[in-house]
Amino acid sequence: MPVSRCNDRCSPGYRKTSNGGYLVCCYNCVPCSEGEVSNLTDKEICRRCSSEEWPDEKKVKCIPKTYDFLSYEKDFIAYVFSVIALFCAVITLFILRSFIYNWDTPIVKANNRTVSFILLVSILLSFLCVFFFLGRPVNITCLLRQTTFGIFFSIGVSSLLAKTITVCIAFKATKPGSIWVKWVSLKVSNYLVFVCSSVQVLICVIWLLVSPPYVEFDHHSYLGKIIIQCNEGSDIWFYSMLGYMGFLAALSFVLAFMVRTLPDSFNEAKYITFSMLVFCSVWIAMIPAYLSTKGKYMVVVEIFAILTSCAGILGCIFFPKLYILLVKPELNSRDTILEKNKM
Repeated sequence: MPVSRCNDRCSPGYRKTSNGGYLVCCYNCVPCSEGEVSNLTDKEICRRCSSEEWPDEKKVKCIPKTYDFLSYEKDFIAYVFSVIALFCAVITLFILRSFIYNWDTPIVKANNRTVSFILLVSILLSFLCVFFFLGRPVNITCLLRQTTFGIFFSIGVSSLLAKTITVCIAFKATKPGSIWVKWVSLKVSNYLVFVCSSVQVLICVIWLLVSPPYVEFDHHSYLGKIIIQCNEGSDIWFYSMLGYMGFLAALSFVLAFMVRTLPDSFNEAKYITFSMLVFCSVWIAMIPAYLSTKGKYMVVVEIFAILTSCAGILGCIFFPKLYILLVKPELNSRDTILEKNKM
């Protein structure tokens, strides 16, 4: 029996839809919607692909979605970050070795060498934390990436705060009859580093106990891709960790700026001011970029902020001292420092 038809059949990848007329033999063919396929002619409805699949270009069959994360195989920038992190870690180890070799010299003793040692170790560990952000996320890396960086970096910023307060106490104690004299002999800076970093450790422990980070598969942010990322679990504790770190940095910056005019021979406050200025600038610029990106690009933004802020602190605090140790060793003497102080 002949079939009445006033248009061609709908090919695979299309579905039938009414053209608004009275004749049922006349209809329109429209492409299947996003995420749907049709592998037969004149289909009235399209079949939706599963959450793990996506239509091919012709919308005839479902194909598996590709997994997307900051991969060593697909993303060259992962190798760039790895090289930069290792290079900065080697430089930090070299500075650490130079400070240990010159442990009893005046330039190393200035502003508490123990705190300087703690600061160098924390910067080194912060550089190495970058590797938790690279590669395919798994549960253990999601648990460690934010918490380890937050703790190590808070130890570093606490060390800078302790150095600044050490400068304040040392020069207040030079006045005759000052009540600050008894504080000079006490290990105030060591206690300060311990207390300030312990608060961050407490925040991270509560975070891991209440709502720990976990691996998340995002099927909807990008078409045809499954984003493998770390869900931070609790945004409140995540931003509490960042906020406390920012509070320590802001406090260090303010105190260092206030005492920056003290004699330069003993004073690291100028260098601390510059380092905290770099830190605050980087992380203030990072926050809107972090919130406006998704998937691996969020990770790229955070890694860049970590490397930049750590390198800024390392360069501002320790490169001037390293220059004296390696290039101008004649300046690394008590007599030279006292002469500069008199001038």
